[in-house]
Amino acid sequence: MNNKKITAFLYSTGNGQGSILARKLIAHELVEKIIFLSNKNDKEIHASPNEILIKNIFSSLVVDELLNRTKTDFALFVFDKNQIEINTQAIFRLIKIAETYSAGITFSDYKILEGEIFKSNPLIDYQYGSVRDDFDFGSMVLISTDLLRKYSNELGELTCSGFYSLVLFASRNSVIKRIPEWLYLQKKSTDKIHFEKLFEYVDISKKDIQIEREKVVTDHLKKIGAFISNPSKLIEINESSFKYEASVIIPVKNREATIADAIKSALGQKTEFEFNVIVVDNHSDDKTSSIIKSFNKKDPRVIHIMPENRTLEIGGCWNLAINDERCGKFSVQLDSDDLYLNDETLKKIISKFYQEKTAMLIGSYKLVDFQLNEIPPGIINHTEWTDTNGSNNALRINGLGAPRAYYTPLIRQIQFPNVSYGEDYAVVLEIIRNYKISRIFEPLYLCRRWHDNTDSQLSREKENENNWYKDFIRTDEILNRKKGGEGNK
Repeated sequence: MNNKKITAFLYSTGNGQGSILARKLIAHELVEKIIFLSNKNDKEIHASPNEILIKNIFSSLVVDELLNRTKTDFALFVFDKNQIEINTQAIFRLIKIAETYSAGITFSDYKILEGEIFKSNPLIDYQYGSVRDDFDFGSMVLISTDLLRKYSNELGELTCSGFYSLVLFASRNSVIKRIPEWLYLQKKSTDKIHFEKLFEYVDISKKDIQIEREKVVTDHLKKIGAFISNPSKLIEINESSFKYEASVIIPVKNREATIADAIKSALGQKTEFEFNVIVVDNHSDDKTSSIIKSFNKKDPRVIHIMPENRTLEIGGCWNLAINDERCGKFSVQLDSDDLYLNDETLKKIISKFYQEKTAMLIGSYKLVDFQLNEIPPGIINHTEWTDTNGSNNALRINGLGAPRAYYTPLIRQIQFPNVSYGEDYAVVLEIIRNYKISRIFEPLYLCRRWHDNTDSQLSREKENENNWYKDFIRTDEILNRKKGGEGNK
């Protein structure tokens, strides 16, 4: 029988002294002590000896208290606001796996009880490149005291990034291990719907959090040798072999309700240069193909490409377009269910390329419903990107904005991975390792949010798949940066 002991820290809302979890842990032979974390106001009663008053459960204060109050081998940190049930063997299992892998942080899958329905809630493994600040550890993690002691030398004052900083430290100095087993039950999911989570980071009220976490990830990248200074390599735009100055590229499959609007938006651009619209129709089986063909008959600028086989994802469709001999000098994104804000967008994008000799440009957009009415949070301009540190902060966040536009000779060298999620993120990370990227912070694009969006109503499994892939991309990028050595610093 394992004789290791733990100190349990429970966030008291839903998991207070009278909760099922507290009673279970108090009676457990491996739990030496329970400490409750509370967010009571200062005007309320003072904390009891086994209670800590906090403002933010993820602050460095909490991490410091974990260290100071833990006299055992491990700290069990529960930070969910809803009640959790854990079976007796779960504690033994957490400790056993932690010791087997010498893990600093150990977490597990769990189940959710919603009404009378039990739902599996699998998580994903922590990768070397899982440096984003929203990695999901579930509601309960086991932290080794040895890790806390090592981290104490680096602990600074962080309002809301203490746990994030600890995780990055663990990734440098220890093992972060997921147990693919259901070790506890959470009553009622606290997850926000995907739409809310997708744009949470652009909330202006959380700007201070974004700045603090950018500092944390930047420090981490410096310590692992993956930090790069602002890339200053410019593009010499002297290609004369292109018939068209620009191509608006629209990958599409089964968008009969929106593809006509998208093509009209592209054709309606007013420019002093020649451009075309390349629509890569990935074997649509609704009316999308016939709609594209009708535009092609009326306007030769509309180029309709159908892949030879059915193995291509969005990234593969992009590769077809950029490698086509009719592609312009600049390749400009337009999603099949979105629109440019006005008829000046394309001209504004191409002008920026010449002004700044940039390899790539990322714009901003406005969220609208299907009828094009603005919806919250409105304009998405990714101001967390900065010229001075955007190339590093890009590894922390999940999105960088739209529309995206590329200098075609360069993007032909790089190519897109053949996936339908993260293909753009992958090429952005590769470009910013060496080249300057330009930003336009005013909206250029109307992004429709409707039931048929590719990121609408994602299942847990699909969300995990997407997050795992982007973490894989981050890992690949970090390893490539480290190979660059001093040249990246």
